Amino acid sequence: MRIWITGAGGRLGGRLGDILSGSHDTVGMDSNDLDVTDFAAVKAFAHDTRPDVIIHAAAWTDVDGCANDPDRAVAVNGFGAQHVALAAAAVGAALVYISTNEVFDGESRQPYREYDPTHPVNAYGYSKWVGERAVMTLHPRHYIVRTSWVFAHGGKNFVQTMLNAAQAGKPLRVVTNEIACPTYNDDLADAVAALIQTERFGVYHFTNAGACSRWQFARYILNRAGFADTPITPILSHQWQRPSTPPLYTPLANHAGKRIGIALRPWQEAVDAFLEREGLLA
Repeated sequence: MRIWITGAGGRLGGRLGDILSGSHDTVGMDSNDLDVTDFAAVKAFAHDTRPDVIIHAAAWTDVDGCANDPDRAVAVNGFGAQHVALAAAAVGAALVYISTNEVFDGESRQPYREYDPTHPVNAYGYSKWVGERAVMTLHPRHYIVRTSWVFAHGGKNFVQTMLNAAQAGKPLRVVTNEIACPTYNDDLADAVAALIQTERFGVYHFTNAGACSRWQFARYILNRAGFADTPITPILSHQWQRPSTPPLYTPLANHAGKRIGIALRPWQEAVDAFLEREGLLA
């Protein structure tokens, strides 16, 4: 297959390029190569390359940045997805859209299933919801993949932030009432790579199995990396002031993926694998 990956300069897009290029003809583009808010450019590139599958991993993922500039968030994450969906439909390519747990409001008391009603409560979640609606409306041959709390090698993410703070001896304060599913970037990429072989279109929740609070996540990371004696002060979300307000309870249930044999390992095993590859597993 010929596969076009948007956001190829990002952690997920880059990892997908690495694992798919060995068996497929891959074309990777990042924001320096192509602006997804430019519909004419997106359509022309799709027409020229004629991909069989487009994996739309490009996004503005700065949650607080989206809160400060919600119009830009919708332009990039919402209308950018619309442009890619229209281009995919025009050339007959299947489309993968990477979305987020933040399309939900966090008011549930059980993990969200793939077709539970969405109700975003912040600018980032709203912008990704706009993208989801565009993809669903404009192109039937789509896979929408929601994920959460992604951590990757070489990137700025929660795992690296906790480790850097512990190594520097900085005090740590982490919220206890924000709960979701940590997701190892490499496991997510493997799941998406498997999904595009199936032609089982629809909505999928791909996260590592199990849920935890931010505090529990941080505690496990430090314990496994040799910082078991480093204290972490538990706080509530309102004590951590930030521009965006994340939904508090958004674990994602993987029902659809399991039905076709795609399931990710427990998040604790994924953290161990990450730390081992980084040479940090105590």
